[in-house]
Amino acid sequence: MYFLSGWPKRLLCPLGSPAEAPIHVQSDPQRTFFAVLAPVRLSIWYSRPSVLIVTYKEPEKSSSQFGFYKQAEWRPDSTMIAVSTAYGYILFFHITSTRGDKYLYEPVYPKGSPQMKGTPHFKEEQCAPALNLEMKKILDLQAPIMSLQSMLEDLLVATSDGLLHLIHWEGMTNGRKAINLCTVPFSVDLQSSRAGSFLGFADVHIRDMEYCATLDGFAVVFNDGKIGFITPVSSRFTAEQLHGVWPQDVVDGTCVAVNNKYRLMAFGCASGSVQVYTIDNTTGAMLLSHKLELTAKQYPDIWNKTGAVKLVRWSPDNSVVIVTWENGGLSLWSVFGAQLICTLGGDFAYRSDGTKKDPLKINSMSWGAEGYHLWVISGFGAQSTEIESDSKSIVKQPGILLFQFIKSVLTVNPCMSNQEQVLLQGEDRLYLNCGEASQTQHARGSSAHPEHKAAGAKSPFADSGVESQGLSTLLGHRHWHVVQISNTYLESNWPIRFSAIDKLGQNIAVVGKFGFAHYSLLTKKWKLFGNITQLRVYLRTSNLDNAFAHITKAQAETLLLSVFRDMVIVFRADCSICLYSIERKSDGPTTTAGIQVLQEVSMSRYIPHPFLVVSVTLTSVSTENGITLKMPQQARDAESIMLNLAGQLIMMQRDRSGPQIREKDSHPNQRKLLPFCPPVVLAQSVENVWTTCRANKQKRHLLEALWLSCGGAGMKVWLPLFPRDHRKPHSFLSQRIMLPFHINIYPLAVLFEDALVLGAVNDTLLYDSLYTRNSAREQLEVLFPYCVVERTSQIYLHHILRQLLVRNLGEQALLLAQSCAALPYFPHVLELMLHEVLEEEATSREPIPDPLLPTVAKFITEFPLFLQTVVHCARKTEYALWNYLFAAVGNPKDLFEECLMAQDLDTAASYLIILQNMEVPAVSRQHATLLFNTALEQGKWDLCRHMIRFLKAIGSGESETPPSTPTAQEPSSSGGFEFFRNRSISLSQSAENVPASKFSLQKTLSMPSGPSGKRWSKDSDCAENMYIDMMLWRHARRLLEEVRLKDLGCFAAQLGFELISWLCKERTRAARVDNFVLALKRLHKDFLWPLPITPASSVGSPFKNGKYRTGEQLLKSQSADPFLNLEMDAGVSTVQRSQSWLGSIGPAHHEIDTASSHGPQVQDAFLSPLSTKGDECSIGSATDLTESSSMVDGDWTMVDENFSTLSLTQSELEHISMELASKGPHKSQVQLRYLLHMFMEAGCLDWCIVIGLILRESSVISQILLLIQSSEVDGEMLQNIKTGLHAVDRWASTDCPGYKPFLNIIKPQVQKFSELTEEQVQPEAFQPITAGKTPEHTGPRAEESRGPSGHGSLPQGEVGGSGLVGRNEEDAARAEEDESFQDGTYDCSVS
Repeated sequence: MYFLSGWPKRLLCPLGSPAEAPIHVQSDPQRTFFAVLAPVRLSIWYSRPSVLIVTYKEPEKSSSQFGFYKQAEWRPDSTMIAVSTAYGYILFFHITSTRGDKYLYEPVYPKGSPQMKGTPHFKEEQCAPALNLEMKKILDLQAPIMSLQSMLEDLLVATSDGLLHLIHWEGMTNGRKAINLCTVPFSVDLQSSRAGSFLGFADVHIRDMEYCATLDGFAVVFNDGKIGFITPVSSRFTAEQLHGVWPQDVVDGTCVAVNNKYRLMAFGCASGSVQVYTIDNTTGAMLLSHKLELTAKQYPDIWNKTGAVKLVRWSPDNSVVIVTWENGGLSLWSVFGAQLICTLGGDFAYRSDGTKKDPLKINSMSWGAEGYHLWVISGFGAQSTEIESDSKSIVKQPGILLFQFIKSVLTVNPCMSNQEQVLLQGEDRLYLNCGEASQTQHARGSSAHPEHKAAGAKSPFADSGVESQGLSTLLGHRHWHVVQISNTYLESNWPIRFSAIDKLGQNIAVVGKFGFAHYSLLTKKWKLFGNITQLRVYLRTSNLDNAFAHITKAQAETLLLSVFRDMVIVFRADCSICLYSIERKSDGPTTTAGIQVLQEVSMSRYIPHPFLVVSVTLTSVSTENGITLKMPQQARDAESIMLNLAGQLIMMQRDRSGPQIREKDSHPNQRKLLPFCPPVVLAQSVENVWTTCRANKQKRHLLEALWLSCGGAGMKVWLPLFPRDHRKPHSFLSQRIMLPFHINIYPLAVLFEDALVLGAVNDTLLYDSLYTRNSAREQLEVLFPYCVVERTSQIYLHHILRQLLVRNLGEQALLLAQSCAALPYFPHVLELMLHEVLEEEATSREPIPDPLLPTVAKFITEFPLFLQTVVHCARKTEYALWNYLFAAVGNPKDLFEECLMAQDLDTAASYLIILQNMEVPAVSRQHATLLFNTALEQGKWDLCRHMIRFLKAIGSGESETPPSTPTAQEPSSSGGFEFFRNRSISLSQSAENVPASKFSLQKTLSMPSGPSGKRWSKDSDCAENMYIDMMLWRHARRLLEEVRLKDLGCFAAQLGFELISWLCKERTRAARVDNFVLALKRLHKDFLWPLPITPASSVGSPFKNGKYRTGEQLLKSQSADPFLNLEMDAGVSTVQRSQSWLGSIGPAHHEIDTASSHGPQVQDAFLSPLSTKGDECSIGSATDLTESSSMVDGDWTMVDENFSTLSLTQSELEHISMELASKGPHKSQVQLRYLLHMFMEAGCLDWCIVIGLILRESSVISQILLLIQSSEVDGEMLQNIKTGLHAVDRWASTDCPGYKPFLNIIKPQVQKFSELTEEQVQPEAFQPITAGKTPEHTGPRAEESRGPSGHGSLPQGEVGGSGLVGRNEEDAARAEEDESFQDGTYDCSVS
């Protein structure tokens, strides 16, 4: 509502004696002049500019007779001031303007400036007038004066002898007697009439009082702390005609202030709270409306220590109240008790070094014009003692502080509330929340993206056809769009009274003292205009001139005005409501607007005083929710009038009970002439109302609802209830329901489809560090923080869903939630609801008879986000509440398994952390293993890395109590776990130095020497690593058996798996090619490598025979990350390249085996995960035309573009197709070469042959054959290669003639190789199998036959940590180690 802005200003009073320091400030009724009282001085100040005009100083002689000045009161026409003095005198001062055309201050303009010529009344608007003060009359009331109150033409004075004097402003008592309070009867209400008790005490008198015009009476506070309300029973003001009511329970009243618009009386109490009362219309009793009090929760250190309430002041527009206490401090509250500002906490109360400041003590305060300023006279309290040394100190020098405020437009123009913008107005500028965002949306709700474009993109509001602004525009960023109001307009029309903005946020209008000004956010220009007495419609495009206006004379003064579609609703001073329709007419070149009266409704029966009407709105909301109405839902008509009468929301609906006027029969202008029913009260304590006339079938709940802001009570929504599937609604069920809910911000706008409330909030910045602490000049910048206003927003959907569930309206909650499920923050809504209910119920001290948590849990299961919601909520809640939560939502083990079944591995990983804390380690290891295997299978490498760490952490903290942190990890166990640049990231050693340790927790292990051994710090650590390695080995074995080389490459690179050492071990088992033809086909498919075609075949054959059809999406590899991007110099020959692999893999690492690098020709190959889109280094432009390799979620995919779009000649196409026939994507080529190198290192020569064939490079084949001749190679492998090559030859002859030319090239080498094989096979065939090989075979095979292939649960032996598998694997490892030490042929460990 109201927000502090900047620092307060200080107005310096002229120096003088302490008796001339100001003690009291009182503004005149127009708030143009301020009377400032000092003990012996009366000064008049002007508001804009804030300057001193005239001072009257009481001579010493008369001052000793009258006593010091105490209070001042202005005559309603600002021509007189009455001042009360300490000894019971009232002094009447006349204010007269000096003769002639003299002004105290005049603006000076340069010659020829437009301001000089133009404006009428230029002088009186621009200049501070020169005034005279003279004392005209002195009245002695013979008792100290407690309170002065101006009442129409009279002055009401309360004295300490218990009398009430009614004095005429000319200083006459008019012959009326003073009223003795003891003769006024008081009762609890007016119904008990004259039976009231009298005050009855001789010393009872009024301490403070204020007249309330709309209640016609006085709110009074007596000296004994009782409070009451005195009203004249008839029009005559005499003791016999007065009657008082009082509440029995208040005995500590200190002061009072009344709000005429809402008919409220705010009584300050000695306890520090403010009690706000209203008068019951029927009985006349005083009813407590609400209390304004600080809570211990918000202000623990200041609660109950504020002292008594000293002053209470309502703002000029009656929308906020400011309160100050005896011990200092200032707080601001909305009408019905929402706290907006309090200076007793935060930066107001503490310095930047954390020390506490003295709160500002306030002696007197008064609001300035329109509430933009608060004039404060401060009693600086303890501060003046610190700085007595400097007599000229600013703080000791008497002064007036001016606090500056920015306020919401809703305070004065509540009809703004059908907009979705937040608009704030300051005295010379406007703040909008529809800043420089360039997005406006057509389909609201379908594409609500919270991100916004940078400021300064194209014109912010280019689209004019939009119904409302997009979420991103209204939420975009925290900064305001600030519009400076035209100075030309401000100079003669300050202060700004009203402002409004159109639906699209493109045009703003402001109204000052006269006329109005119009601003376009598109052109950034102001248009100005003068007088207003009638209702007018102006064209937005033309100049604001009466020539372009359509003028309609209104019957009485218009008080409120609101718009609904093309209708205007006007509330007039005679308490009548008039509906007009506006139509756009085009006669030839000019466009005009026509206004017609549609309907008039008199409300004088229901409205006691027209000033009490806060807002009037035409809405499409009715008690019927549209289903039972006999009308199309799209045309949501003006169904009802909503009237906020002093906080009571009254609804008048159209009366559809009589004969209905059918659309086609009636004249088009009489379509809305149905009469209105008598009014119904919908809600109390209402500050603002929001509704929309838009329709959206998907979000009917939100769009047909009525939103209310109720101050301290939070918000309410009047929600329509719809039967499901258009069934007939139950007759006993209400069609609407009022749901209350609390939000943490003050609502200023509602975004209906987005389920958001927008607001603003004060933020503070400290600048006290710029000044030294004990400097004599205590600056305002040190005493006060700098205040800024920030935009804020809040979701409320979870509150509404919860309220519906509490009321057993689960079906409605489900309909509402499903309509909002597309919102970006919907998951957060479910999470908030679950979290809040859990916190309340799990921490409740008393047992809850009907707990809501099971209902909420059941409700959330209706949504696919159920599993994420539960786990996110659990991880943000303390461990102690977990049992309560999972008792309602289900066992975390079951939920974990559901995640696995739904393939939602990330959520499953979160459940794992829950399980680790709630279950014993064996259970969490079992589940972690399941997840690890699934993650390996799906290629979720990040998750795999986390799971490895997690499994190690479980191992290192093996005990029956759950570990304290989910992923505790010892430094010793993370050795070597960098990225795969350093390839020995496998958790066991390379083939040469696998430690010969038992896979059991008890056995100690012999530490191998060398740096590699430093990793193992504990037995359990080693056991865990062995356990993890076994899973990695099994996965690698399965990938090889299924011929998934691409996935194997990704797996090795991403997890740093030691591929070469593992392949060395598996050379004769898993790493053996069983079917060359199948392997070849599989590689073609996996690497998107086209099968070769013969040159003789027709041009289009690769596209015709289906191997490489255009337009079809090629198969996506199953890996989730490209494993390598090798940018190589194409000039290096293939042989050199493959030889230099080993040296170039980790160029930055110092443990490289220098023997394997080959002189200066070595090229660095950089291994990095692919993170760029597109294929930067593809070979040949021909390839680029058809294939662009792009990364989608880290996958390689092949995108072919449609060939029909390329206009190529026949010969070019032939050339391209030949190129395509022989090459795959460049990335695949690089990956295949990398794998070729790996297999070569490991001695898996059969795989090398297969890759050589697919690359169709005879040099590779010949290199392999040379290698076979020069070294000892297993005869079984030779035989396998020979068989495989024959099979490929047969397959090429029958199915794939494209391979024949290449096979012919390598034929001589293959024949040579066949002869070699026949020689070697004979002696090898009869050798007995070595003892070491048997366990090597039985281990893994046994393990594979026992458990399913990596999926499902692990064999118990693995979980337990010992058993057959462990022993076999360990024997195999030992045998392998012995073997590799004896045979040094392959030195392939790269650390």
